[in-house]
Amino acid sequence: MNGAKSLEVVRPGALTTLQDGGRPGYAHLGVPRSGALDTAAYALANRLVGNPPDAAVLETTVDGVGLRAASAVTVAVTGAPCTVRISGRPVAWGAPVRVPAGAELEVGRAESGVRSYVAVRGGFTVPPVLGSRSTDLLSGLGPAVPSGGAVLPVGPAGPDPVRGADVLPAPGAPAELVLPLRPGPRADWFEPASLAALWRSAYRVSPASNRIGLRTEAGPRLARARPGELPSEGMVLGAVQVPPDGLPVVFLADHPVTGGYPVVGVVPPGPALDAAAQARPGVPVRFTRQAG
Repeated sequence: MNGAKSLEVVRPGALTTLQDGGRPGYAHLGVPRSGALDTAAYALANRLVGNPPDAAVLETTVDGVGLRAASAVTVAVTGAPCTVRISGRPVAWGAPVRVPAGAELEVGRAESGVRSYVAVRGGFTVPPVLGSRSTDLLSGLGPAVPSGGAVLPVGPAGPDPVRGADVLPAPGAPAELVLPLRPGPRADWFEPASLAALWRSAYRVSPASNRIGLRTEAGPRLARARPGELPSEGMVLGAVQVPPDGLPVVFLADHPVTGGYPVVGVVPPGPALDAAAQARPGVPVRFTRQAG
């Protein structure tokens, strides 16, 4: 460590990535939007440390991350609740805290949910790619997944961190994930009885879920009303694609921009997709019909 304003990765965790608001507007080039999966937790983390809303943060998966500060910085951890320690001393989760120079920040295992967000005042200033500092696991664009010993540069501090009303618990991880679904554009590819079962049945979050999509298991398989395959079509965030096994897949931030399996409906961006980012394997999933 040379005294520069930075954080060194001491323990990278199961999967820690840099994320910001993503890179919209490049689907025609085959580039997904990417960005933070739990957008509310991401926004809160940046507000708590006084960052611009598009500043880059760390998104951890299940078991957190360990970082060492080259110089004193202010950080906040949101998203999945977890123990936060500075050089072994417990500090507040969901509030701005000061990390002295040379101290280690330990973001622990998620007590519920999946993904925690670590914001530092000034933001992580790794070089942007197509205007974003997000790591896209599907296309490989953006910064590499940080490994142990990686040094993450931090930008200049902005205004004072937000205090008071913003220091509030974020919504917890869902015990049941309820996803409002706008039918279409290919709902007519499925048997009416299968669509009726979709609205009244429960699925479970599959362990195969990731930043690309939330996969389901254990629910009724959607039977097609017509044979054959579609030509590849454009895909959007929240599209619910149905592969040949008949089990719905909800596309998340790193989703492909095209696909050939029929889309039975779309989950609108917002709190439901934020909740999907925090739903652990085995959590029940229900789809509710929403008018277009």
